[in-house]
Amino acid sequence: MTATKTRFALPLAVIFSAIAASTALAGLRPEAPRQVIALDGLWQVGQGKLETPPSSFDHTVPVPGLIDLAKPAFEEVGKKSDLRQAFWYRRTFKVEGDVPDVALLKIHKAKYGVKVWVNGRVVGESLACFTPVYCDVKAALKGGGQENELIVRVGADRDSMPQDMPTGWDFEKYLYIPGIYDSVELILSGKPFIKNIQVVPDIDARKIRVVAEIDCGDNTAEVALSGRVTPAKADTVVGQTRVTLSPANLQKAELAIAIPDCRLWSPEDPFLYELTLSTGQDAARVRFGMRSFRFDPETKRAILNGKPYFLRGSNVTFLRFCEDKPRDDLPWRADWVRTLHQRFKSMHWNSLRYCIGFPPEAWYDIADEEGILIQDEFPIWLLSGQKSDCPEWPVAEKIVPQYTDWIRERWNHPCVVIWDAQNESNTPETGKALQQVRHLDLSNRPWENGWAEPQAATDCVESHPYLFIRQWSGRAPFRMSELAKTSGVPRLNQAQQKIPVPIVINEYAWLWLTRDGNPTCLTDKIYESLLGPNSTVDQRRHLYARYLAALTEFWRAHRECAGVLHFCGLGYSRPGDIPRPEGGATSDHWLDLEHLKFEPEFEQYVRDAFNPVGLMLDFWAEDLPAGSTHETKVYVINDTYQEWQGDVRLLLQHGNNSQLLISQPAKVAPLGQSILTFKFTAPAAPGDYTLIAELRVNGDEVRSLRDFKATQ
Repeated sequence: MTATKTRFALPLAVIFSAIAASTALAGLRPEAPRQVIALDGLWQVGQGKLETPPSSFDHTVPVPGLIDLAKPAFEEVGKKSDLRQAFWYRRTFKVEGDVPDVALLKIHKAKYGVKVWVNGRVVGESLACFTPVYCDVKAALKGGGQENELIVRVGADRDSMPQDMPTGWDFEKYLYIPGIYDSVELILSGKPFIKNIQVVPDIDARKIRVVAEIDCGDNTAEVALSGRVTPAKADTVVGQTRVTLSPANLQKAELAIAIPDCRLWSPEDPFLYELTLSTGQDAARVRFGMRSFRFDPETKRAILNGKPYFLRGSNVTFLRFCEDKPRDDLPWRADWVRTLHQRFKSMHWNSLRYCIGFPPEAWYDIADEEGILIQDEFPIWLLSGQKSDCPEWPVAEKIVPQYTDWIRERWNHPCVVIWDAQNESNTPETGKALQQVRHLDLSNRPWENGWAEPQAATDCVESHPYLFIRQWSGRAPFRMSELAKTSGVPRLNQAQQKIPVPIVINEYAWLWLTRDGNPTCLTDKIYESLLGPNSTVDQRRHLYARYLAALTEFWRAHRECAGVLHFCGLGYSRPGDIPRPEGGATSDHWLDLEHLKFEPEFEQYVRDAFNPVGLMLDFWAEDLPAGSTHETKVYVINDTYQEWQGDVRLLLQHGNNSQLLISQPAKVAPLGQSILTFKFTAPAAPGDYTLIAELRVNGDEVRSLRDFKATQ
């Protein structure tokens, strides 16, 4: 890592004032009721046994980060090795002045299994790999400028975890790299101490409900609890209140704050507010957005801020990206993560699924700020468990505590709109677990439960219509011409159909290429079938981009699903000519990962396919008799709240030449669909041609293209 790279700022979840991390930290000020001390930075680290620390900490590693960033590098990282059972992190710090009533250490995320010592005293232990670890360090902490030693032990690999705990097993991963991969902070405060705040927006009443969990300690007097709301980027007070409560009512205190002229949060206008809540001895801030989200069980649509809203987007497989060779420290560079989300939005994506694993908390802050809806998926992927050679089988009683901490950590993020219990797993355990925790989210976000049964009519279900999987599984290859007879309603498995709920397609195609343009171990047979055994990189990239665009148009245009999210926007890229798991099964579309440059044809064609005002040329023939007359439909869809009207043109392209065949005026209502019919005559001369439907939106040309042959 270089000193010029910008790393994440301090997490914004619970913060009043912050002190920059260093070995000598500023003391507490009487006028600052809460101090949050960042303990991020370079830590010492060593490897050794599980029960005894190493004799020396002779490596350094950044926190947050993963252990493969250590210098000098450790060998055999991310897999079971005789070299170690655990990695031991160490750093020292000082706190000037007396230790206050509350001294709480928060490790936002670490894996695999955490045990914590402060000054030689055990202060906490947890098996949670994806949710925070809190340690009460008051009794162990030394103030008065004395040096404190902090040691954190993490398991060396996934195998150090029990089989019934969620560990992030993934059929595509082969490295499970441990480390403290999110921020560490020390919270110092007086009592009454604000342990947690949940902000529940009520956009109809233009107010928020605030529910705070407060530790009163030995306090027996009434407490004046005050709340103040400002825009996140301004100091103007837009709402405030003050209530006096007895200690009996403070453990879970409630208050309401009106925001009369509130501005709603959406991907198109990601406006954020900040609540400051104070007990006099403690003060905490949380950011929030005035936003509501649900699914309508009747229309099967997502409803954002009271209006239907179509989800368009992609996936981020963070834990897979963690084993990507060029990953380096990119996930912990704020500028890179922000640019990543901005590049996603440039593709007309308003949604992401953080798939099979959570990124650092700062990613959610950035999604809040940039305006992206997140389907937040807990890292459980089992398929059919032991029948699928899955080495873990989490049970509900072990899942519930982590679901609980997950919800508590994210419930103020307006970007998080769907709690996703798991991915592609036939298990009853996630359904049992989510039913025990869903009441905690007072905003009542919907849940998605993978391949298992939906748990409420207001939830949604995922569909993965991988049409090209047929060739990989040994059946006859799929041809795009079959889309002419394919239903716009994607298939679900039997359990998913027990409650009819809205469908979100968040994976489709099965046409992955590595970043260098080669097939993955799941797509080699497919490209050989489609292009022959000697296809070039350019041919494969062109076909992938055009087919992926056409499939995107198909699933969007039929309006049968609440959302269409492609797979995937960020993952790994590994050679596909070796077997799984070392061989790459899936991949993303980056040519330059550090500078976030997409493969150009993907960006060109797939971006058009996701345009809010989009179109689908419903023409799937591979060849036409020369000179024959045909009729085809063009679907025009409008995801916006404004009527669109303009000309839809049908063109024929041959080589570098194109000619206009016919043009029709069209008008599409807000959130509507219009289906136009065009008649055309195939060229008289045999050869390769492209039929193109196009329209213009805000000065940009949006196109749908289909290749065919004119034959004698």
